[in-house]
Amino acid sequence: MSQPATAPDALDATDSPDALDTPDALDAVDAPDSPDALDFLDALGPKGPYRSRHRLTVSDVTGVPMAELSLVPRLFVTRALAALRAADTLPLEERLAALKRAGELFATGTVAGMSAEAYEGAVCRMSGSPLANVRIAVEAIRLSATDAYRNVQAARPVGAVGDWRDPYARSGTAVWIRRGDVFAVHAAGNHPAVHALWLEALALGYRVAVRPSRREPLTPYRLVSALRAAGFGPDQVVLLPTDHDAAGEILHGADLSMVYGGQEVIDRYAADPAVLPNGPGRSKILITADREWRDHLDVVVDSIARHGGTACVNATAVLVEGDPAPVAEALAERLAALPSLPPQDERAVLPVHPLEVARGFERLLLGKAAGARAWLGGDGVVDDLGDGSAALRPAVFQLDDPRDPRLGVELSFPCVWVAPWTREAGVAALRDSLVVTAITGDEALLDGLLAEPSIKNLYIGDHPTHWIAPGLPHDAYLGEFLMRTKAVIRG
Repeated sequence: MSQPATAPDALDATDSPDALDTPDALDAVDAPDSPDALDFLDALGPKGPYRSRHRLTVSDVTGVPMAELSLVPRLFVTRALAALRAADTLPLEERLAALKRAGELFATGTVAGMSAEAYEGAVCRMSGSPLANVRIAVEAIRLSATDAYRNVQAARPVGAVGDWRDPYARSGTAVWIRRGDVFAVHAAGNHPAVHALWLEALALGYRVAVRPSRREPLTPYRLVSALRAAGFGPDQVVLLPTDHDAAGEILHGADLSMVYGGQEVIDRYAADPAVLPNGPGRSKILITADREWRDHLDVVVDSIARHGGTACVNATAVLVEGDPAPVAEALAERLAALPSLPPQDERAVLPVHPLEVARGFERLLLGKAAGARAWLGGDGVVDDLGDGSAALRPAVFQLDDPRDPRLGVELSFPCVWVAPWTREAGVAALRDSLVVTAITGDEALLDGLLAEPSIKNLYIGDHPTHWIAPGLPHDAYLGEFLMRTKAVIRG
């Protein structure tokens, strides 16, 4: 799951603690074997848990402190990555069995003193993600751990084998091999399910370093702890919370890296073959005039609102051949019925943030929406829950031009831009989309959408933009980035 939606720059202030990059910080090792996850979230280095003197308080969405997150300095990062590089890769069968055990433990067991139920409640409070979303993510991580190797094999070229010992190598073949040994992940905090993907790197034999989001570090802490308990050594997978200065050392020290962020992250790393950037999805729905839009309203609403609108696969633009106003009005009516509730409520569906953070999103939205017709959210989207937090309510805005750049604006709640689409606008109006759901019978148009390189996934007919299935690419296959082929022949 890519990074969704953009947050206002001002909201990053709490993610920038004073730098600590001195060797004496390494003297602060004073962590018990099983830290209480709600008191301390330690770094998980190659020698075990590490509690630094430099820590960040992680609070829930109401402002109540939940944990102290240890931030490691640059020297700790350098040493941790060196330990990963020096480690041997676990044999295939051992790591696949360990992955399966870890997935079950993460989803159902007690990890670092915290039960699965307690984890789900805590991560709701910490991230503001509705409980239902967290449970979906937990299951996605469990399944990914179980099936990571099988899923990643879908990316292997049909002409390649997995080992030089394969009989095909006697007459010459391609062997699929890793591009390196150490893989680093700068993780996002928008949805726990982002941590399902990097398990494929472990399945392929990479040693993995994860820099958690400081908005929600609990999921990767629990997952790395589960992996270690299941059989991966501390020199196979590490958790390295850092400040921004030391974060660059993680990318520098790894062979390959995956980073999440906004458009600026995409632009910064677009030309770097060692970094895989994941940015906004800008997923869209197109409804042409040969289809009755009312028959497809359910899938459009679901595409906008599932996951609380926080995911890169949520639809943020709907283009309609004809008058878009009735569609925008109907969407506004349906989305207005969604309740505002604390994230740990079983019925919650909308994301919740600290009140001032929510107001920052609202200011950003209203600045972007100036001049657009507001069907919902025009006066604001902040619903104060009275406890220091606020739900972000849906917004529906109508634009007049399919070339309006606001069709590419993505925010981390159900916010959708509705615009007319014309044959003259064509495929160009749908470029730069992670997913396009095309509700049309026009096969020539579908050919054009499939051929457009900047449209990553094409769903034809009644399929929500958030649909995904094991073994199918999300933003291409991760294995395409992690692996390459090498010609081998043996006697």
